[in-house]
Amino acid sequence: MEANQNLVVVTGGTKGIGRAVVLRFARAGYAVATCARAADELAVLAATVAHHVPGAVLHTLPADLAKPAGCARFADFVLAQPGTLAAVVHNAGAFLPGRLQDEPGDGSQLRQLLAVNLLSAYDLTRALLPTLLRQGSGHIFTLCSTASITAYATGGSYGIAKHALYGFTRNLREELREQGIRVTAVLPGATLTASWEGVDLPAERFIRADDVAEAIFGAFSLSPQAVVEELLIRPQLGDI
Repeated sequence: MEANQNLVVVTGGTKGIGRAVVLRFARAGYAVATCARAADELAVLAATVAHHVPGAVLHTLPADLAKPAGCARFADFVLAQPGTLAAVVHNAGAFLPGRLQDEPGDGSQLRQLLAVNLLSAYDLTRALLPTLLRQGSGHIFTLCSTASITAYATGGSYGIAKHALYGFTRNLREELREQGIRVTAVLPGATLTASWEGVDLPAERFIRADDVAEAIFGAFSLSPQAVVEELLIRPQLGDI
């Protein structure tokens, strides 16, 4: 297949929803740039994409987006690629359940989860935004969660970070709506990813990562005159 000259950025693209999004956009002919902390997992992803989508263009870079230097390095890598920046999917994140009262007293867990789930999206957006503004086009997606709008007793700092990411997304939407850039918050419920490994529940009880990717691609595919501001996706049988 021959890829077009539009580039889609997906953070944390080696597993779960991120991997499904990479494959969905690659199948549609988009060049994709992605990152993850582990180089070997990126190599597996590249082989998978090459097998399922012959001729796909995939750019990969090992980077830890929880660190500002990692975000800056990945942003430079993205901006060095040819083509128009069509979409940015902020998927990188981490999940640690628990109660606030049981977390380390030094606040390290909150800071860790804010760095991965919120600041990675903030830092990368800030780095790529000048290019998007010059283009007057583009679509930013943030992988929020039902934990962004619902308080859970065992949500802890994860819930705080996801609420903050949702607030960031809503503010960004208002700021950019007259500048041609669409912004969408994606709020999936329990999705069958590594976060749920070991849970004694059937696969049918979860959302499939491919379904989330398809919803993102559908929102992206609308005309520039329309934006899906929020994609709230739950298992058919309700939250777990």
